[in-house]
Amino acid sequence: MNDYKNPRLVLVSKEVKPGQVSWRSPSNLAIIKYWGKYGNQLPRNPSVSFTLDKAYTEMTVWYQAKSIPGEGVHLDFRFEDRPNEAFQDKMVRFLESILDIFPFLKQLELSIASNNSFPHSSGIASSASSMSALALCLCSMERQLFDGLKTESEFLRKASFIARLASGSACRSVYPLAAVWGKSAELPESSDEYAIPYEEGLHDVFKTFHDDILIISRGEKSVSSRAGHGLMDGNIYADNRYLQARQRFHQLLSALRTGDVESFGRIAEAEALTLHALMMSSNPPYILMQPNTITAIRKVQEFRQSTGLPLYFSLDAGPNLHLLYPEEIALKAQVFIQDHLRPLCEEEQVIADVVGTGPLMRG
Repeated sequence: MNDYKNPRLVLVSKEVKPGQVSWRSPSNLAIIKYWGKYGNQLPRNPSVSFTLDKAYTEMTVWYQAKSIPGEGVHLDFRFEDRPNEAFQDKMVRFLESILDIFPFLKQLELSIASNNSFPHSSGIASSASSMSALALCLCSMERQLFDGLKTESEFLRKASFIARLASGSACRSVYPLAAVWGKSAELPESSDEYAIPYEEGLHDVFKTFHDDILIISRGEKSVSSRAGHGLMDGNIYADNRYLQARQRFHQLLSALRTGDVESFGRIAEAEALTLHALMMSSNPPYILMQPNTITAIRKVQEFRQSTGLPLYFSLDAGPNLHLLYPEEIALKAQVFIQDHLRPLCEEEQVIADVVGTGPLMRG
């Protein structure tokens, strides 16, 4: 097990030249869901995700030597161009928790600006995009200050490891197209500690897949994902769920390799509904879907039944529906979404997304 602790990453000179790093990192949609963890952000079952393109976080970190020495992290944090005390406190706690990995952080004054292209805490994985962006920025700082992490694979693996410590799903966002997180005998390189890219085994049909996100509600979730994971510890269905997830993981990898869109869609929908069934069977139970979520699901099912076209849905831990379909039906699917599903969305907002090429370093 690699913990990346490195006491040598300490700045010898206090004459550190001020610098900055910037990354745009996407959210991701888990097809096989990660719901339930153990230890320090380790998954109970392997998950598979698509990396998105239009749903992302842009983050810039400015740094300079501390004017007054101290042991803690000195941070000024802004979200959407405004101070956010709750986010700042969360960020400071995380940065201080990884000082054994990046000890140089306590030698610097940090300023972070973070902006999302989508509503925060509404069921799109905002922690995945933001924490992967932060992890990428930290690894870029290590490169700038210590000339480390020379190879791309080394850089991305450490970024995935760091992102996981902040938010489990974030570890998958550092890779393009698709990623796998969680140890599986089917993929010898897989690990519970970081995600790996799943590109070579991905059929071409999925490399241009669409994921249009219906913003059913922009409101913040009533139960956070972190709290939801915790409730899995007492869920009487948990053990069977982890077994089921591994079986579906095997089935999904086969569909992704062969381009079996129908099997892919069947698994994606089953996983989405299972995720929300686990929430409803928690103690205490809770519901994150809203009436328009159910209405939209039924309309998608009716559209598929009447046309035979492969339009499928998925859900993250929230009310907003992800619509998954191949490029070949894009025109017909988008007309249907515009005419029948957009009116179900808050302020008629739909994010027309696609499988993306991964994070992008800015500047």
